[in-house]
Amino acid sequence: MCGPEVISLIVPVSVPERVLAADLASAVPSSRVRLSGWVHRRRDLSAVTFLIVRDRSGLAQVVLEPDAARQLDVAEEWVVDVTGTATPNPVAPGGVELTDPGVTVLSAPTESPTLELWRPTLKASLPVLLDQAPLAWRHPRQRALWQLSAAALRGFRSTLDGLGFTEIQTPKIVANATESGANVFQLGYFGQPAYLAQSPQFYKQQLVGVFERVYETGPVFRAEPSDTVRHLAEYVSLDAELGFIRDHRDVLAVLRETIAGMLDAVRGSRAAELLGLDVPTIPEEVPTIHFADALRLVGAPADEPDLAPEHERTLGAWALREHGSDFVAVEGYPMRKRPFYTHPQPDDPRWSNSFDLLFRGMELVTGGQRLHRYADYVDALRARGESPDAYATYLQAFADGMPPHGGFAIGLERFTARLTETDNVRRVALYPRDLHRVTP
Repeated sequence: MCGPEVISLIVPVSVPERVLAADLASAVPSSRVRLSGWVHRRRDLSAVTFLIVRDRSGLAQVVLEPDAARQLDVAEEWVVDVTGTATPNPVAPGGVELTDPGVTVLSAPTESPTLELWRPTLKASLPVLLDQAPLAWRHPRQRALWQLSAAALRGFRSTLDGLGFTEIQTPKIVANATESGANVFQLGYFGQPAYLAQSPQFYKQQLVGVFERVYETGPVFRAEPSDTVRHLAEYVSLDAELGFIRDHRDVLAVLRETIAGMLDAVRGSRAAELLGLDVPTIPEEVPTIHFADALRLVGAPADEPDLAPEHERTLGAWALREHGSDFVAVEGYPMRKRPFYTHPQPDDPRWSNSFDLLFRGMELVTGGQRLHRYADYVDALRARGESPDAYATYLQAFADGMPPHGGFAIGLERFTARLTETDNVRRVALYPRDLHRVTP
């Protein structure tokens, strides 16, 4: 009886493992190495041709002699595999270039790229960049903007993991509007109405009753007819909710730790280095001002229900001038401007135990303490002319007993836009959705 067939897979020793451009500097001089990536720039000179090859980590320089260059029909954005000799050259990216290369074409564009990605910055208008997003994001500085967001996401997760939070994922198709029926996207759901979730608010509150501390990262949808540089119809929300708090100040303390972790993660990223980003710090004690005092400080009428963008900018300038802080928290927003689940200020129920955190003069985070007793929810809904029956599945968690709790939500795109002081939040969203755009 014959035994089982033995199959050997032999990798040719002449084909080295792929090396990233950023790691080329550590290659052994005169060793053969292999790069894979896109032709970022081809420069044909009289005595030599340079191919700048781009991969996810950065740029590398490949040197072609004239005869080899004439035989190689490649240009910008061709995808290539290059094997060559690692040769020290102090003027090359990373101090090492590839000489005596062999180039294999993996794929070629069907037409010349519409954007000149080899230039230090993209000069195209914002509409062009958005229309050409799959190409525009290949530019190193453009790509770095999202890599800052990715680093911030890592910092958000790792900080909350370290604080005993559990990551959750909640439905994005829901039966009830979370905050306002006028600002939701309605859709047909197997013959009945449903909505795209404005936030995971109801679910993360319910799950405090399971895990005590939860967080989620994911898209949320706002059908607000706001055509501004700070609003999107779909954005990434970083949500957290925690139980057994004393009041909203406990929530603000956790938020402060979370923002610090996000900034630390960004500060240590290659993207921040590439962009030359001066990453701020958040103070151990975030400057905090009551809403009523904030109105007086900015010279607004005492009956204003909210802060206007110019008020936020004034408060941001005040925090920087008086406290040396890019961050300031405004607490005690009027209850009439907060959702029904917001906990009132115990000594004056006109105000709420909630806050906004402003970053460089713009609202970045909304958070606060929630109601946690079933009877309080019933009263709050009836006071607003709504029936508790419409929220029966949400309220069941409170009928079953919930601890005092609160939470917050951070808009990721707005965080990155303020961090980089970008003029429009669409510049840092991979595929932004707004009043006018559902493609690409």
